[in-house]
Amino acid sequence: MSDTLCYASYLTLKTSLLATQYFFQNYWVGEDASLSGSTFTFMPFAFLGMTVTKSGDNQPATLAFPNNDLSRGWAETAVRGQWVADVKTVLIPDPDSKSNLTVLNQYVGQIVSASWDSTVLRLEMASVLDAVGADVPRKRLTKQLVGSLPLTSRVRVQ
Repeated sequence: MSDTLCYASYLTLKTSLLATQYFFQNYWVGEDASLSGSTFTFMPFAFLGMTVTKSGDNQPATLAFPNNDLSRGWAETAVRGQWVADVKTVLIPDPDSKSNLTVLNQYVGQIVSASWDSTVLRLEMASVLDAVGADVPRKRLTKQLVGSLPLTSRVRVQ
């Protein structure tokens, strides 16, 4: 057991609420890792800008990938198809072991735009609460997407 604390992100990209397309993790280089019964392939990426507040999570976030043929191959489709990204940030108590991971946070957002430069491809996400508030097509606010809502959240029900 190490005294070093490590963090990783596990990303699930869904083409719809039921169809999962990609599973990525950003810690074990060149290896697969499992979480909650799914196998995640290594892909270098960063998860940025997410905020959780007392009234819930309604802040935008960004996924950043290397700008290469592999990332560009599916990123354009993800933006056009308004894919759903589910990111779990985990605490790794022992960097030599893929077990005993603790999920610290889960962010579910819809990919709404993208930007890139010569080295980085960024996918901008709106949180599920923002996506529903903006009447994004095909999206419904469900417990599966957002978990239990805080009592202080303002949610419009139609």
